[in-house]
Amino acid sequence: MVRWADIPTALQDALTTSPSPPFELTPWVDAPSLRAARISIITTAAIHRSDDRPFAGHEGDYRIIPGDVKYSELAMTHSSVNFDRSAYQQDVNVCFPLEHLQTFSDSGEIKSVADWHYSFMGSTVPERMEGAAREVSQFLLGDNVNLVLLIPI
Repeated sequence: MVRWADIPTALQDALTTSPSPPFELTPWVDAPSLRAARISIITTAAIHRSDDRPFAGHEGDYRIIPGDVKYSELAMTHSSVNFDRSAYQQDVNVCFPLEHLQTFSDSGEIKSVADWHYSFMGSTVPERMEGAAREVSQFLLGDNVNLVLLIPI
């Protein structure tokens, strides 16, 4: 991740003066208690199974990751030159904390871990992700997910 001080002044000015939509203070839905939560991970770290199609460009598509995946089967093909991959290389849980969720499930802290998890390429215009996000939302409902852990990169 790039430090603010390292961003050129012109880009800093553009980022601080760009309009951003207001966010409502009211949540869309009430969250379940953690002990009643079936949790899926959605990350924008461009993580996928090694034998799956790599992320390319800024397409707005996603990859499905099974809940029983081994970390050795994962790859990251994030295209942003500003993205520091060193933490991911040391511990996949930084961007995809599936092992931690499984530990919480085993201990009863959460109800269960979803069968499927999803990864997007984070450096993509949000409008390009909208169709894919709607599709993923239907998969989440089908997997009885009632809580999503978002890992924005």
